[in-house]
Amino acid sequence: MPSLLLGSLLSGVAVSVATTATLAGMALVEGKRAIQPLNATSHWYHGDPAGHVRRFDAGHTVLGFATHLAASVFWASIFQAMRKIAPRRAPLIDAAGLTAVAAVVDYGVVPERLTPGWEKALSPRAIAVAYAAMAVTLLVTCPRRKER
Repeated sequence: MPSLLLGSLLSGVAVSVATTATLAGMALVEGKRAIQPLNATSHWYHGDPAGHVRRFDAGHTVLGFATHLAASVFWASIFQAMRKIAPRRAPLIDAAGLTAVAAVVDYGVVPERLTPGWEKALSPRAIAVAYAAMAVTLLVTCPRRKER
């Protein structure tokens, strides 16, 4: 079984890639540019106009991805720790529960400046789809129990 750190990094990267792809797809569905949700994540530094940046640029896109990756690794590390603490609990419960907590924290607890910023580019429905992608990815990256 991989170490908690390695599992957290691998799971976090997977969550970041999966949710970034989901957000990009949802942006296209909603008639936006695929890069906008990622650029919007840089709003903590650039302010609300970050969600309207429609092209790749280092200041918005790279900062947005780095921020999203860090947040994804943070949430994945909590998930990985939950699985180590209670490996017999159904992984679906942990993945769905942690994703719900992440959504509440991201959009109900932290100051507006520290939200993921996706609301600056996408609808609530699209954001919900991204959180669903997070839950599925956490589930897929769940450490497997050793059979005895």
